[in-house]
This record gives sequence, C-alpha cells and structure tokens, in this order.
Amino acid sequence: MVPMIDLKKEFAEIKGEIFDMLTQVLESSQYILGPKVAELEKKIADYHNVSSAIGVASGTDALHLSIDALGVGEGDEVITTPFTFFATAEAILYTGAIPVFVDIEPETLNIDVSLIEKKITSRTKAIIPVHIFGHPADMDAIQKIAKKHNLKIIEDCAQAFGGSIGNKKAGSFGDAGCFSFYPSKNLGAYGDGGIVTLNDLAVADNIKKLRNHGSKGAYKHETIGFNSRLDEIQAGILLVKFKRIDEYNRKRRQNAALYTELLSGTVKCPVEKDGFYHVYHQYTIMTPNRNAVQEKLKAEGISSVVYYPIPLHLQEALRFLDYKEGDFPVTEKAAREVLSLPMYPGLEEETIKRIVEMIKGVV
Repeated sequence: MVPMIDLKKEFAEIKGEIFDMLTQVLESSQYILGPKVAELEKKIADYHNVSSAIGVASGTDALHLSIDALGVGEGDEVITTPFTFFATAEAILYTGAIPVFVDIEPETLNIDVSLIEKKITSRTKAIIPVHIFGHPADMDAIQKIAKKHNLKIIEDCAQAFGGSIGNKKAGSFGDAGCFSFYPSKNLGAYGDGGIVTLNDLAVADNIKKLRNHGSKGAYKHETIGFNSRLDEIQAGILLVKFKRIDEYNRKRRQNAALYTELLSGTVKCPVEKDGFYHVYHQYTIMTPNRNAVQEKLKAEGISSVVYYPIPLHLQEALRFLDYKEGDFPVTEKAAREVLSLPMYPGLEEETIKRIVEMIKGVV
C-alpha cells in the first residue's frame, strides 16, 4: 500500500529526538503555554521575518482569532476562494461576517485576483487568500487591492509552510498569516495545532488574550475569549520537525519535479509561477478521467484523494449564501478533475515511477 503521506516512516527517522523532547516536557511539568511554545513562537517569527508568532489550538482557530482580532465582525464581508477546505469559510462565519467567494485561476487554483475588485462593497473588510496546495497566491496584486480599498489581509497558509514569493515567506505579506499543524501538513504535529504570524503588536496582544479566555493571566479577563492554546507537547514535537522543514520541502519539490517530468503531456500537472516557491503540500493533477485514474490506483494499492470534490459555494451548510452551480466555473471544473497523488519527503523514485505508469495506463 502506498499512502498519501508516510508518517510512520518519518517518525522512525526522528524517533530518538521525539522521545527526548517528550521526556523534557514531561519532566518539566509545564504543559500549557510553557517554554517550548515560547521557543517555537520565536523561531517561527524569525523564520518568517515578522515580529510575532502566536501558537493556537488549530489552523481553524488561527483564522478565527485573526479575523476577530482584526476587527472583522457581524455583517462584514470577507472575500475568499470557494476552492479550499471548509474551515476558511467557517472561521469567517464564526465572527458573524459573511464569506464572499471569487473564482480561481486555472493555473495555480488560487484566487483569481483579477476578479476581486468586482466583489468589493461598502461592507467588505478583508481578503483571505488561500495558498492552495503550497503555491502562494499573487500577494503583490492582493496587497495593492487591499491598500486601495483599505482592507485587511489574512493569509490562509495552512498548506504552505515554507512557501515564498521572492525572498518573502507566505504568512508575512498580510496583516496575519494563519498556519495549521495538522499531522499531514508539511510541518505537522502529532495532533491539532496552529500559529499566527504578524507584525502588529497590538493585534498580536489581542490574539494572545483571545486564545486564553480573554486574559493575559492572573485571572484578569479583559474580553470574552476562547480556549485555544497550543500545548507544550505539540510545541516540542514541532521544534524537532521545524529544524528539518526546509529539507522536507526540498524533497517534496524534488518529488514533484519527477512527477511533472514523467506526467507532462498526459495530465495537467501543477505549475509554479516564476518567482514563486511551491512547497507541494499536495501534488495535484487534473484530468477529465479522474475517476478512472483513481479507481486504477486504488486497485493497485496506491492512495489518492480528491481535494476538493464539492466547492464551498455548493456545500449544504452554506446554502444560505444563495450561490448556485455555474457561479464559479473554474472552481467547479477543478472539483470535477483534481486528484492529489502521494506526496511526502520520503517518497521513493521507484514508487513515483510506478504511480505514473498506472496513470498512463488509464489516461
């Protein structure tokens, strides 16, 4: 069986360091907002060249607390993409704001920046670009639009840790960068976790309060907050993995390059725009024969996943937004044709070649 990501293999390679780190945390008896969390926050802030990084309980909470802390709330509109995980819209709705969708570009499957201004109204307060599958959205264009219309930018970086444009990391362009440490992510914990990167110290202070029941400590509560703290054990595990993240991403890119070399002309392969650094959280092909390809791979013991089969604007839970089929044709085409193939740093060349041969036998 070829998994989508081989976490067992990864763990075997770092097991000694993981156990040493766990022992340190357990012997310290500091399990919530301890020194490992502070160390991870400092290292991730430095990595992204921002002033603050704040650990939270999940990537969803990173989005939710950022939207809240930036003053977006009841009745406000937030522009985003319908081609993303449900949490992107969910986090907007938690604050009472309304997600307003914009179609995606066919090359990267990121939000189509040429369509954003058409959706801006007097109620628009923010834009949430999603760096889908690890390829950063066009942040230069988005920054110009946001500046022109006085909008906040909240980057959904859940799939893009280490991605960049030029020498600037994803998560350092907007008012907040929101990362997930879900186990399958490029930098993944052994449970849930997330972090927010940002430069505004006042907003950072607000998020720190929001993650801890509206309190800075000493049982003094300044606002109504949430229980959203990155725990010490997960921070310790992430510290072990963080020192390897650039190497992990380099290996992902190497595997993606081989996939593309072998699949080019057979299916639509992922692209990497000039000046962008794709970290391939997923290697996602597109083909009208998607279902046949997936069935063949399954029969041969090879995993594959459709991210995402139902766009957000067609989800039952969001029917009240009054979107309909046909509203976002590029997104809907992607939902019919995308297929993500196994992708992880330890994926072997011979396995990639085998997967490619299976695909070529169907397409």
